Amino acid sequence: MTHDSSEPAIGDLSFETALKELEEIVGRLERGDVPLEESIKLYSRGEALRRHCDRLLKSAEAKVEKIQLSEEGAATGTTPLDVD
Repeated sequence: MTHDSSEPAIGDLSFETALKELEEIVGRLERGDVPLEESIKLYSRGEALRRHCDRLLKSAEAKVEKIQLSEEGAATGTTPLDVD
């Protein structure tokens, strides 16, 4: 797929911006009023946006920590979230 210079590079998008664009693409494709050639380009960009959002989510999950509580319910520390 060739990159349209009017579209921002996917790798530069925040999760929220990428997700919003992906939702717009899905909406356009679901309406079915887009010519075939443009549908193919939209689908390709949408797939790239989906992969980007997935990478960002996995990165965020790796940073999340679980709070360890004592028997009394007091916070005693944290451990990394298991992402397996």
